[in-house]
Parts: sequence; C-alpha cells; structure tokens
Amino acid sequence: MEEKLEYTPGPVVRKTGQLYDNPEKEVEKIKFTIDGREVTAVKGMSVLEAARLAGIEIPSLCYLRHINETGSCRVCLVEVEVKGTKTLQASCVYPASEGLVVHTTSPRVRRVRKTMVELLLSDHHRECTTCIRNLNCELQNLADSLGIRNIKYTGEMKNLEVQNENPYIVRDYNKCIKCRRCEAICSKVQEINVYSALYRNYDTIIAPAFGQDLSRVACIACGQCVLACPTGSLVEKECIESVWEALEDPDKFVVVQTAPSIQVTLGEEFGFPVGSVVTGKLVAALQRLGFDRVFATDFTADLTVMEEAHELLERLEGRGKLPLLTSCCPGWVKFAEHFYPEYLENLSTCKSPHEMFGALAKTYFARKEGINPEKIVVVAVMPCTAKKFEAARREMGTGQYKDVDWVLTTRELARMIRQADISFPDLQEEEYDSPMGTSSGAGAIFGSTGGVLEAAVRTAYYLTTGEEADLPDYEELRGFSGLKEAEVFLKGRKLKLAIAHGTGNARVLLERIRAGESFDFVEIMACPGGCVGGGGQPIYGSRERKVVSLDYRHNRADALGRIDASKTLRRAHENPDVLRLYKEFLGQPLGELSRKLLHTSYTPRGKLPVFQFGELKGKQGGQAAENIPQV
Repeated sequence: MEEKLEYTPGPVVRKTGQLYDNPEKEVEKIKFTIDGREVTAVKGMSVLEAARLAGIEIPSLCYLRHINETGSCRVCLVEVEVKGTKTLQASCVYPASEGLVVHTTSPRVRRVRKTMVELLLSDHHRECTTCIRNLNCELQNLADSLGIRNIKYTGEMKNLEVQNENPYIVRDYNKCIKCRRCEAICSKVQEINVYSALYRNYDTIIAPAFGQDLSRVACIACGQCVLACPTGSLVEKECIESVWEALEDPDKFVVVQTAPSIQVTLGEEFGFPVGSVVTGKLVAALQRLGFDRVFATDFTADLTVMEEAHELLERLEGRGKLPLLTSCCPGWVKFAEHFYPEYLENLSTCKSPHEMFGALAKTYFARKEGINPEKIVVVAVMPCTAKKFEAARREMGTGQYKDVDWVLTTRELARMIRQADISFPDLQEEEYDSPMGTSSGAGAIFGSTGGVLEAAVRTAYYLTTGEEADLPDYEELRGFSGLKEAEVFLKGRKLKLAIAHGTGNARVLLERIRAGESFDFVEIMACPGGCVGGGGQPIYGSRERKVVSLDYRHNRADALGRIDASKTLRRAHENPDVLRLYKEFLGQPLGELSRKLLHTSYTPRGKLPVFQFGELKGKQGGQAAENIPQV
C-alpha cells in the first residue's frame, strides 16, 4: 500500500517507517562530541537533530523535521572537525557519525551565523512594532539572541505589493526570508503544491504560480503555511477592527460563538500549559469585551451530529451516495471541490457547525429574543483560516442574511483581549449563555481528528437500536495516525469507517476509494490533528518549542477528551436544548426548515478557479445575501 503520512508532535509530519521513529526496529547507535560533551545518537540522524535530542540548542530558520531539511538559510551552521580539519556545515543536513567533533558556538560559528542573519535582515522590511508577529517572530528572536543592533549591509531593498485579495491569508513578500517552509508544508504534508520558487537570484520569491494571489490558485485556505512561516510574511487576514466597530455600535446586537478547540488552546496565548481547559475564563473574557451573548459552537456541533447521523441512516437505506463524507471542515471541502469533484455528491450536505449557528442566530434566536435580525452581528472564534473563507461563500446565507459576519482566529481573539487590557489568568470563570450554550461531550470532541465520526456514530447507534453505545467501544476512532479504520454494526450491517487528517492523507484515502475500496462513513480534516492543529491556532517559534511539549497537539486533543469525559451529557441526542430547538422551531432532522437553514451545496472549482471577492467591510449585521461575494 502507498506509504502514508502520519501526524507527529510539533509542526511536522513524518512518514511511517523512518529508521529512528520506529521503536520496534533495532537501530545502530553512534557516539560523537558536541561542544566537548559526548552525545549518543542513531546513525542517520543529522547533527542538528542529534543535538536537540541531547538538549543542545542550535538555532535554525528553514528547518522543519522530516519536511524541510534543505540547509538553505545557513543559520544552523556549525564547525565540524574531521581528522584535524575544521569546516562550516549546515547542521540540519550534515549526518552525525562516529567520532565526529562538533562546535556550535565557536567564534567562527558565531561570527558567520550573525552575518547570515544580518544579510537576511538587510532585505527585510523591519516594521516589527506594527507586525502581527511582533514578539512571536523567529527572525526577530534570532536577531535579538545574536545581539544584532545595526545592519551594516545596505543597498537595494525590494518593495513588493502585499497580496490580500482573499478573505483568509495575507502574503507580504517583503518579509519573506525564502526559507521555503510554506512550500514544504503545502507540498509534502497537505499535497496542494500552491507554492514554488519563482525567478532567480535576488529576485526569487516563494509564491503561487505566476505570483498570483492565493485566491486565484487551488489553495484550500487551511493556513498550515501560516503556522510554518517563521516571520510575518504569511498571516491571517485580520478582522479585529470590524469586530470592535460592531461592539461599539449601540444599534447592533453582537453574539459570539466559540469553536470546541478554543477552550483548550486560548490559554496558551497567556502562558497556560498546553492542554489547559480555560472554558470559564474564555467566556468571561468575551463578556468583558462587550459581546451581548456568548455561546458555544459545541451546541451546533451537537446539532450537526443529529443532522448527519440521520443523513447517514438515510443513505444506508439507498437515498444518497456512499461513502458519506463529513463536511464540517471547510479546508477539506475546498480540497474536494478542487481535486475530487466527483465525490461532491458524497459530501454531507450539512453546513459546518459555526455556519449552522449563524443561520439559527438570525432566525431561531432572533425570534425567541424578539430582536430584529438586521441588528444581529454573528462573530465566530475559530481555530482556522479556512473558516474565514467559508463565511464568505455565497452558499452560507439564509437567503436574506449572511450566516456569520466575522471570523476571528484564536490568535486574533488573544490580541483583542490584550488590546482591552484584560488580565486573562485573573478572570473569574463564567458559563455560556442560553439557549445556545448547552452542549454534550460529543460536541467537544469535534475539535480533534476522529471526533466528528465518533460523535455521529454514538447518535446513529442510538437511533437504530434505541440503546446507548458503550463509549469505550469507539476509542479506536481516536489517536493521531494519519489514517484510521474501524468497523461498527448499525441497522443490522457492518459499517466500514475511515478517518484521515491532513489533506496528504486524504489523498491516499480518496485514491483507495477511487480504486474501488468500499467505505460507508468517512471523516476528513484538512489540518494535521484536526482543529487542534488548525491554521488559526497559537504559533510556536524556536524559542517556545524549547519549553513547550513537542506533543502539544496531542495534549490539546487529550484536553478535549477530558471535557467530554467530564460532561453529564455525552451524546448529541441527549442535549435538551437541541431537542427543544427541534420541537419549537426546526420540526425534525432533515425536515424542510432544517434543510433550508442547516444544509448547503458545493461547487466544482477546477485547479485554477476564478475568485470574485468583494469588500467585506460593508453592512455587518444583516448583510444581504445577494451582496455576499462569491468565493
């Protein structure tokens, strides 16, 4: 079978079978010296990796383990001594060997390393105080640690146009250091191949074909390139000022919803250990910012489970194509629209939970609270840049109003909290508002790979048997292998399930389906690890990785599992507010009103789509659907 990519700690993915990643395989050990200290490594490791495993830090910029090991930035240079001869080598590509002598901080190394960084800075727009990545920029941190105070290399500096025609990612080539980490993530992990090196020598840029905006190529908006970028060359498109404007408008009623994973990632922005559950402080912070209601997207995650479980049962009866493919991840949906349009009929017609929430906020909630929908502004706090893309889709409107007005990433919300001078650690915990704040554990696990499918199976099992499934039976659906498979019994038949995260793994799975392999229900998440690894989550640079567990995405997923286990309600069909919603408003799952508000359609895009994007700063609450730009 084709070798698949597996998620591994940190911002990297590994291929199975790597010599030193397989604990069951006997490996050859070597010993060599770094800065006078004897270290043990596995033969085949680079000097850089061996050093870091031994707790010896060698700075780097372009390096991403098993993904981008090119030695192009030369920041990781070390002095290697072989048989009395000393040479400078890029440690990320130089193999460790028996008896090797390495110097990482010799005068020559420090001098050359400083020169390399000065050369990078000589053509770098250094507006650090106004840059989104200020204080979280690997280049800035490296310059500080090397004591660079003046740039002695002066001359021509590029002044390229910033590309921001799309609603999700801004590309500033003036801050690009050509490390090619974005290119490596996009091609080797996500397998989208958006970026490549264009032009030659000084004019080289790492860009989409013909230097086009990301909106005009087959970018899926996942934002993994933003996580990989060590500078501010790739950042999310901020909408903070628009949200402040809505909050300051006395004529607007601003509601906010938070995705499940935000509960376990926002704390990292304020010094909490990775995997800390900060739900109560998150709610309190949003209340302090001035939102009129604070709700949980987990509520509509439960609603998505109800709709999708019924859709699965309907398709098992022959009304629709199998396998049923989940649709809650907009990056994966866009991937399918570009590269696998023949499977669009297999996609669940369910909108993602945050879009369902937006539709209900301007219908059900507006009616229940007696508020004019034109006054309601829906803000979504999401782990994802692709949610910004999704909110701009023409399909994501109820006919009269846009479902979600603004999408903030986890990082944007953290900036707003700092702008409001709120001490996040000192906040007293608060609870989500009603009626759209109640959720089950099934809604919480949506934020990690395997969670959507597990949640849907819990409810589908009940709907077909009238009995509750024993939850530990579905532990096999969890975990971080790139592809997972399982079998369950529903409606008297054995169902074959599959889970993939990262679109590189999705390709492997879809090619197996294309080749004739049969599955019944498939969950796909675009980002490694699912939403806990989304492109809008906190970014860890070289300094932070020294003190943060390399398992940070695993820790986030474990935290969601703890939320699930702590809940009295563990299954979506037990959520009383969801049941009340059907009784008072929707009628029944897959009913006429549910299909109108909660379901959608998809568009084959081809590999070079035409993107018609308009300005999103116009009318906020109640933005007319006909004015929503087509993405």
